[in-house]
Amino acid sequence: MSIAGLEGKMVAVLLGGRSAEREISLQSGSTVSAALRSLGYRVVDIDPAENGWLEQLRAADFAFIALHGPGGEDGTVQGTLEVLGIPYTGSGVLGSALAMDKCRSKQLWQGIGLATGGFEMLGAETDWQAVIDRLGKVFVKPACEGSSIGMAPASNASELEQAYQQAARYSGGVLAEQFIDGPEYTVAILGDRALPSIRMETDNEFYDYEAKYLSEQTRYHCPSDLDAAAERKLAELAALAFSSLGCNGWGRVDAMRDADGRFYVLEVNTIPGMTSHSLVPMAARQAGMDVPELVEQIVSLAWEARS
Repeated sequence: MSIAGLEGKMVAVLLGGRSAEREISLQSGSTVSAALRSLGYRVVDIDPAENGWLEQLRAADFAFIALHGPGGEDGTVQGTLEVLGIPYTGSGVLGSALAMDKCRSKQLWQGIGLATGGFEMLGAETDWQAVIDRLGKVFVKPACEGSSIGMAPASNASELEQAYQQAARYSGGVLAEQFIDGPEYTVAILGDRALPSIRMETDNEFYDYEAKYLSEQTRYHCPSDLDAAAERKLAELAALAFSSLGCNGWGRVDAMRDADGRFYVLEVNTIPGMTSHSLVPMAARQAGMDVPELVEQIVSLAWEARS
């Protein structure tokens, strides 16, 4: 059943795009589009990589953004929708832009005293050994990409320089983030609610693109191995990290836990994946929602906030 006010209106699902995450976005968009149709909505799939997409978009009454990466998750398409006066799902221009930039996210979290690992921005003139001396083992990643694209570990100066060269192929700068030895968790945010956390376990060195989207060997634990107190602490940290960037609607917060049991925020994803391997649908199932119910909740939150 359609949400009051959206009956008979055209819902555009924005998917694909031109980022390195295009293929994942096409899968996410397909999942969302099928869910919306099952709920009785009029749906049109729009790919910003195709000619004429803006003309198509102007005819829509509402947009569900399923675009990942630059151009879709960084405030760009959100700004377009604001100009067109079309309500849309997820965070606004500022929250999207801040969350997409991992360096500025971490700078803000450091400023408010939120636990996040040490980090440095890298450049062609960086003293590689000095970075290793200060931070130890690091993970190098493009500052403005997602899905672990362009990401690699580095334990010495030679590996650091090599990892930088790989990550520098993407726009937006390169970040070296201090390695935290411990399990990785993710928390889905839906409105003002944190869904049950998920612990990811992989035989790869880290939870990389292959482990996220291709491997059938990655293990997902939901509910995770946390006791009630730790679950609450992680949920509170995730909610604060999300809201501090000006994010709203829905999203996902990734975190690590060290040997002393302390959580550290890694990053916020404002448009998480909705594929068969994706984590937000998994957390929603644990909370009693199937994919159509999750999609309708996301639409409802956005419609109430922006209509």
